[in-house]
Amino acid sequence: MLAAAAAALGFLRVSALDVKTPEELFVENGTEARLPCTFSSREVISSLASISWSFQPEGATTSISFFYYSQGNAFPGKEAPFKNRISWAGDLNKKDASVTIANVQFRDNGTYFCDVKNPPDIVVKPGEIRLRVVQRDNLPAFPTGMVVAIAIGVTLVVLLLVAVIVCVVRKKNSKKHYSGYVLGSFQRGCLDNVLLQTMWLYLFWNLEWHRIK
Repeated sequence: MLAAAAAALGFLRVSALDVKTPEELFVENGTEARLPCTFSSREVISSLASISWSFQPEGATTSISFFYYSQGNAFPGKEAPFKNRISWAGDLNKKDASVTIANVQFRDNGTYFCDVKNPPDIVVKPGEIRLRVVQRDNLPAFPTGMVVAIAIGVTLVVLLLVAVIVCVVRKKNSKKHYSGYVLGSFQRGCLDNVLLQTMWLYLFWNLEWHRIK
C-alpha cells in the first residue's frame, strides 16, 4: 500500500515542460542560422537537464539526431550533413536551448525538433521549426498582411481618440447651455456613443485581421 502511494505521489510530481520555438524560419544560403528554442519548467534546472536536437529532411519520414547537451557539455554530431557546423547557443539557467548552424545549405531545408528534459519534468511534445533556406538577398519582406493589420489598427485608434476629443469638447460647450439632469444625460449619451463606436471599430479590425491572415 505504501509503495503504491509513493508511486502515485511520484507520478503526480511529473509535470510537462513547455517548449517554445518559431513555427517557421527563413535563412539565407551560406549564412549562419540560429534555431531559437526556449522552455519553461516548474522544477529548478538540475544537473540532470539535457537538450537534444534532431532533424527531419523534407520528404523524409524519419529524423536524425545531430546535437546533445548535458551537464555543461555539448556533443554535436560528427556525421553528415551537420559535421563541424553545429554550435551551442543556449543557456540552461535562462531556459534557452538554442543552437546555431554555420554555413546553411539548401540541403538543410526541413523540420528541426528541440527536445528538453529536466527531471522530473518531461516534455510532452518537442518544439518544431520549419527551416526555409533561400538565395541571398531573397529573404521575404515584412508580411504585407501584418502591415495592413497594423495600419488598420493605428487608424482605428486615431479615430477613437478623435471621438473622445469631440465628446470632451462638446461636454465643455454644453455647460454654457445646459445644467443638471439634461447635462448629465448629454454626457452619458456622448460616452455611450464613444463606447458604441469602439465596439464597431474593434469588430471591423477583427474581421479584417482574420481576412488577411
